[in-house]
Amino acid sequence: MNHNAIYALYPQVKIIDDGTGAFDAQGNKVEINADAVNAWVNPNAYKGQRAAAYPSIQDQLDLLYHGGMDAWKAAITAVKQEFPK
Repeated sequence: MNHNAIYALYPQVKIIDDGTGAFDAQGNKVEINADAVNAWVNPNAYKGQRAAAYPSIQDQLDLLYHGGMDAWKAAITAVKQEFPK
């Protein structure tokens, strides 16, 4: 089960047990639409993707030194375009 999707789509859910289901604060079972959960896309996923794709700080500094600000901006912009907000 995608816990992040369930918490985002069903704010009343407080506890998720992969074996028994999702429950609210009073312990009542909350019916979950599996299709909606599976279709959910994390709106913050781009943050981790960008962080992994950016050149290291050392490589960025090297790019600035050897290629200048325009080369550095081009490298950063390419990552931002590949993983848009």
